[in-house]
Amino acid sequence: MQRVLVAGITGSGKTTYATELARRLDLPFHSMDAMFHGPGWVPIPTFVDDVAEVVAGDSWVVDSHGYSEVQDLMWARADTVIWLAYPRRVAAWRVTRRSFHRAWTREPMFNGNTETFRSWLDPEHPVQWVWTHYGSRRRNLEEKFADTRYADATRVRFTHPTAARNWMDVVAPDPSPR
Repeated sequence: MQRVLVAGITGSGKTTYATELARRLDLPFHSMDAMFHGPGWVPIPTFVDDVAEVVAGDSWVVDSHGYSEVQDLMWARADTVIWLAYPRRVAAWRVTRRSFHRAWTREPMFNGNTETFRSWLDPEHPVQWVWTHYGSRRRNLEEKFADTRYADATRVRFTHPTAARNWMDVVAPDPSPR
């Protein structure tokens, strides 16, 4: 397990899971949102090239499957794909709690961006996205999991956070328990 793609709907915990897995495996972690969104939420023009450079490497963990322009590129290079296929209610609760905290505290995210409560009204905001794109993201991931082009990758699907944590504890024991 050297090139790992952690996939799932917004709010499923991809970044948290991928960051911890990368730490345990001592692999570089790359946030796709940070690579895509520049300051002021403006897309970074070199996004596709930047992702191509990352996934051309020998080892990495990335936390997104959602950017269509790089999906096939990431899948073709991943040796392991982890799908956090949690129920909508789990993802919706997590993304709402996270976004509330970020908007309330104005906690800076990647590239200095911050969330506001007003931004929740934007159809592209994660709180909206989890409701409007849950089904299509799930179907897309089901198609990718069944696609024979990616048959060489180990594909793991978790429908509950406890199962995902337990699996990580087995395949990547924590070298420095907190």
